[in-house]
Amino acid sequence: MPVRPLVFGLLALAVVSANPMRAAEAPRAPFEGDLLRLSEILGALHYLRDVCDAGDGDRWRKEMQSLIEAEAQDDERKNRMTISFNRGYRVFQQTYRVCTPAAELTIRRYLAEGSKIAREITARYSN
Repeated sequence: MPVRPLVFGLLALAVVSANPMRAAEAPRAPFEGDLLRLSEILGALHYLRDVCDAGDGDRWRKEMQSLIEAEAQDDERKNRMTISFNRGYRVFQQTYRVCTPAAELTIRRYLAEGSKIAREITARYSN
C-alpha cells in the first residue's frame, strides 16, 4: 500500500476523532454534573450504610431508582447516572470491609453533601 494514502487516511481519521460531531447528542441539563455527583454519593451511602450496620443501606439504592425515574429522560443520562452510582459503591467497597471512624465520617459528610446538592437543584431548577 502506498504511504501517502495511508498517511492521508490516518490524518483524516485523527481530524474526525479530535472533532467529533456533537449534533446527535442530546443537550445536557445545566445540573447534569450535580445529578452525577448525587448519584455517586447515593452509591457510596448504599455501601457504607450497610458496612456500618445502619439498617438502611437499601434505602439509598431505592433513592437512586427514584432519581433515575424522575431525571433520566433518555438512556444516555440513565447510563451516566448508573455508572456514577456504581462508581461510588465500588470505590468504598474496595476501601472498607468493616465500619471504621473514617467510614462513619464519610457517611456524615456525604449525607450533608447529598442534601445540599438536592436542595440546590430544587431551588434553582424546579418550577
